[in-house]
Amino acid sequence: MAFRQIGVVGCGLMGSGIAEVAARAGFPVVVREVTDELLTRGLERIDRSMARGVERGKLAAGDRDAARGRIRGTTRLADLAACDLVCEAIIEDMDQKKALYRELDGLCPPETVFASNTSSLSITEMASVTRRPARFLGLHFFNPVPVMKPVEMVRGLQTSDETLALARAFAEQVGKTVVACKDYPGFIVNLLLVPYLLDSIRALELGLATKEDMDTAITLGLNHPMGPFTLLDFVGIDTTYYIAEAMFEEFKDARYAAPPLMRKMVLAGLHGRKTGRGFYEYPAR
Repeated sequence: MAFRQIGVVGCGLMGSGIAEVAARAGFPVVVREVTDELLTRGLERIDRSMARGVERGKLAAGDRDAARGRIRGTTRLADLAACDLVCEAIIEDMDQKKALYRELDGLCPPETVFASNTSSLSITEMASVTRRPARFLGLHFFNPVPVMKPVEMVRGLQTSDETLALARAFAEQVGKTVVACKDYPGFIVNLLLVPYLLDSIRALELGLATKEDMDTAITLGLNHPMGPFTLLDFVGIDTTYYIAEAMFEEFKDARYAAPPLMRKMVLAGLHGRKTGRGFYEYPAR
């Protein structure tokens, strides 16, 4: 069975991106948000993203219009019942994800595959509240979804070979490169990335160098496109904080403990680009 219709839960940065790439690949998409206001904001984000694609010559105007016509927004979770694949992209909170999957499990037929876009939480634990652990996996896209190529395909303890094959085919259809891994906190990228980012903040707290000089050292010395502080602002300091907290809870390893400066910035609402200020300031356009 190939996927025919895709459901996306959450129309924030990640959910809107997943909905966009699926629609551009020819899939009808139903995307759900909890309020009309959030849904409108998410659909407008998709419109802006595809408009940029047209402006840059990466997307024909006719293809943009056709893709947009394949996206339907809703605030009713029941509208996802006819989807073959439901991708969840809500807040990184295990209790909220479990509550969502319990409800979805009662709405969707047993054949529907569930995929979480989580960047660090256990796929096996999420699947445990459903009656379909064999048809449950992680599909971790990267921000911005229309641009970034990799997808981490995460196999839960009971995920079937058939489910992995279907998910791989879908990811490749939407233009992504699949990297497969087991269900382990942080998967591949965040397992390696988070300690590096946290160590960068600790070095700043110690007064090792300025954030500007550390960013320059990494971009020029390691040929990275962004230094750690620019990357933290781009990803979201709060997002990285929540990932680090989840990993520390699992490992009890000091490498994953959020530095005091990071905690203070999250509490103060200094989350990076999305709030206009993080380690750097971003004047409103």
